[in-house]
Amino acid sequence: MRHLETFRLIEAVARAGSMRKASEDANITASALNRRIRRLEAELGFDVFERTPGGVRLNPAGELLLHHYRATRSDLARVQSQVADLSGERRGHVSLACSQAVLPYFLPEQIARYRKEHGGVTFTVNVRDRAQAEQELANYASDLALVFEPIYLVDFEVLHILPQRVHVVMAADHPLAAKQEIRLSECLDSKHVAPAKIYGVRYLLDFAARRRSRDFRPVIETESFDLIRHYVLHENAIGFQIPIGLKAPDDGALVFRPVSERDVPAGGLILGQRRGRTLPVASARFALQLAQALETLASPGTGLP
Repeated sequence: MRHLETFRLIEAVARAGSMRKASEDANITASALNRRIRRLEAELGFDVFERTPGGVRLNPAGELLLHHYRATRSDLARVQSQVADLSGERRGHVSLACSQAVLPYFLPEQIARYRKEHGGVTFTVNVRDRAQAEQELANYASDLALVFEPIYLVDFEVLHILPQRVHVVMAADHPLAAKQEIRLSECLDSKHVAPAKIYGVRYLLDFAARRRSRDFRPVIETESFDLIRHYVLHENAIGFQIPIGLKAPDDGALVFRPVSERDVPAGGLILGQRRGRTLPVASARFALQLAQALETLASPGTGLP
């Protein structure tokens, strides 16, 4: 326990890449920070940093030490949460890495619902792509991940899956708006705005296009689904999103239609945690609530919320 603060400083140095920058962030002098880390290294019997003229970086021993610290910190948070439950309190902190699609509607509703019963619980919500989210689970930076089409790292434990079909987003007067279902060829023949390749929606579209020997050539490629939704109102173009992130505007300006599953199969919106990890009480109970809410949304057809 007495080394936890030094471990926290080591994590800050690793993140910053230099003693000077980390010392400024931690409000401590660089020399004092370096002495503190050197003392720990002397006690451990090995260095944790590779020191170069351009800065510092963790060596393999340092990587192992930092992993131990993050696991210890996670276990301590879990114990503190369990002790709070014993005293009749419901406190704690939930950290979540998630896809953009769950931000506008689903996640705010779920967090507000949880905090209505457990007002002492706080949240950190980080928007991450599918690879980043899994990495945050692996290094204990997030308790939970809610992402579309994750890459499935070995340490990812699936808690629930909600099938989601890819939908076309377009202005109500777009020629394709009259159809109830859109073929992929019609999408590719239209001007389209697409998510960046790091996102699951784009992965499904790219894979389906390659199977048909077609090129996916968006007029705009972006990491922002908000930009996609708004831009299609300014040009005769279409965009793509999954239904959990869609809600028809009151003015009827936007419409959404599913892409045919003959061309693009449904993907999975997946709730997960680090495999083998015992979550703090607050995170475990929020995960249970999310799983139940996703189950409620599951229905034949589009899976629209």
